[in-house]
Amino acid sequence: MYTTPTSPTTGNPHKRSWRKHSDEFKARVVAMALEPHASMASVALANGINANMLRCWVRASSPASAPSTVARDDLNAQALSFVQLPLQVDRSLATPPAPVTSPVIELQIQRGETRVVVSLPMISDSAAWVREVLG
Repeated sequence: MYTTPTSPTTGNPHKRSWRKHSDEFKARVVAMALEPHASMASVALANGINANMLRCWVRASSPASAPSTVARDDLNAQALSFVQLPLQVDRSLATPPAPVTSPVIELQIQRGETRVVVSLPMISDSAAWVREVLG
């Protein structure tokens, strides 16, 4: 393995440097993330930062006495919960309608000594069945 010693004066050229963000920038981005219907990921992407870093800033900016996101979600769930409305029953719809009787087709088919009698309601499905049987 080949290694080169680095002197303290030259430093490591591959050393990672961290970006420093101002408090004003953090406050502005946190305010954007806390707006209703704002996505942490989209706010972070629009400002060129990592979404996890933004979540840490949001968590750090909220005081300990403030309700957590779970409490906010519970309030939203209560607001979106099912509300039963009183219904008035229409008495004309309470009784089932009388069945509609359609005309009946009676079909007799005889082949040799075999005779078949079929009674079908006069609907389009019956006509299709008759066409299929008679070929």
